[in-house]
Amino acid sequence: MKTDIEIAQEAVMKPIQDVAAQLDIPADELEFYGKYKAKLSDELWDRVKDKPDGKLILVTAINPTPAGEGKTTTTVGLGQAFAKLGKKAVIALREPSLGPCFGIKGGAAGGGYAQVVPMEDLNLHFTGDFHAITSANNLLAAMLDNHIKQGNALNIDTNQIVWKRCMDMNDRVLRNIVVGLGRPVDGVVREDHFIISVASEIMAILCLADNMKDLKERLGRIIVAYNYDGEPVFAKDIHAVGSMAALLKDAIKPNIIQTVENTPALVHGGPFANIAHGCNSVRATRTGLKIADYCITEAGFGADLGAEKFMDIKCRMAGLKPDAVVLVATVRALKYNGGVAKEDLGAENLEALKKGIANLEKHIENVSKFGVPCVVTLNRFVSDTDAELAFVKEFCEERGCDFALSEVWENGGEGGIALAEKVLNTLESKESHYAPLYQAEQPIKDKIETIAKEIYGAGSVSYAPAASQAIARLEKLGYGDLPVCMAKNQYSLSDDPKLLGCPKDFPINIREVYVSAGAGFVVAITGTVMTMPGLPLHPAAERIDVNEDGVITGLS
Repeated sequence: MKTDIEIAQEAVMKPIQDVAAQLDIPADELEFYGKYKAKLSDELWDRVKDKPDGKLILVTAINPTPAGEGKTTTTVGLGQAFAKLGKKAVIALREPSLGPCFGIKGGAAGGGYAQVVPMEDLNLHFTGDFHAITSANNLLAAMLDNHIKQGNALNIDTNQIVWKRCMDMNDRVLRNIVVGLGRPVDGVVREDHFIISVASEIMAILCLADNMKDLKERLGRIIVAYNYDGEPVFAKDIHAVGSMAALLKDAIKPNIIQTVENTPALVHGGPFANIAHGCNSVRATRTGLKIADYCITEAGFGADLGAEKFMDIKCRMAGLKPDAVVLVATVRALKYNGGVAKEDLGAENLEALKKGIANLEKHIENVSKFGVPCVVTLNRFVSDTDAELAFVKEFCEERGCDFALSEVWENGGEGGIALAEKVLNTLESKESHYAPLYQAEQPIKDKIETIAKEIYGAGSVSYAPAASQAIARLEKLGYGDLPVCMAKNQYSLSDDPKLLGCPKDFPINIREVYVSAGAGFVVAITGTVMTMPGLPLHPAAERIDVNEDGVITGLS
């Protein structure tokens, strides 16, 4: 059996201008990064912005296993299937982070015969967007510390600095550090922290900004610290906005590449790391809706995280109205949620499946709360038995839910035609009545508790004293009417990753609350979620190599 990277390297790619031509994009509206990658110019957007929108399809999933269960693979395969049916479709994905690529997953470009290519480029440096985000983040950090060293005219309290440095790599030893050690000329000694680049507010701003003007306004609103009077100090006060925007000038433009079957794919922006937005940028999604009849996008982790944020944050801010949701499940993940150990997921176990399928049922219920019709698909693995597949199919149909088997990993677009036909039927026969879960004007605790109880199934919400104090402070400062971005582990509906299936009436523990004022949301961190993950015992990096001819192996 060929590996993902072998399949990707054998794919016959078309010049990117030929791929773009499928969407009626001329070469002079592209900014080329070699033969197979390009950015979409501002001129393209200016030309298409007044066209009617196509249909917006969101791909999300149940709570996954640690291995990941194929949400991106399904998204890519569905786009390829639409193309095989003669539909004008585009895929809109987020860019992978180096941290997970070298950490757990080994890559994030889909899998098998449902991948975006060039796969190595995408999983590594791509067009430099993450480098630009990292640089802009750390420029602001450097200018902040320099301001303090040069006399601290803004009266910044060094014990209330909230802006963190970042890097695009999982490195747990950088979570909590001390900077400024050495001579007086080396800066002011203080505690500092690193987060992974995709957790930076810069990433969220890039994903949510409409244009350069909006980007600069958002950058200016970033809170970097508080002064001795407890007042916020903004990035604009540090005079960093112009230089940060200059670093992000090209990164704000969406990227276009292709699948192994030459279907166009817009890949831009990244997840908000462990706060799990996991979607591409607003600009990419909006562009996709203007240049195609169907725009297929995805949101990170389970529907309790990515889909909730897509509906409550991205769609609310951008005025997007999703037309359908594809909910990805796997027999493996359902058995995992039924209590089966990761190493035993290949064996038939109907009892565990019956227990774990409650997780799927909860996610179907959650999607319905946003008023968007749902199609369930099983991403098929070779270990799945006929009895297991039949059980899941019957379960979905009994609940009036459209169901299709997906075999895109093995068969590419052809293996996704059944799913594509179900989605098309849903789009034609069922109307979307999208609405966010809560009103932005509600108090912060009310919004947190709505998400925790309605989406997660919690019975109560408890707040660490520091979290309650932060909420009171944010509401006093005028940030109470922002949407809430919940940071929670992806493996459970609860904040305890070991509590699998469909737990009910559990407590959710809010450890920390802060505002991303530039992005435009309040972050609530639950449990032990980290914004700087660590590497596992055997990182994917151990399996990645390059030979004398420059051929990379080990990415997936």
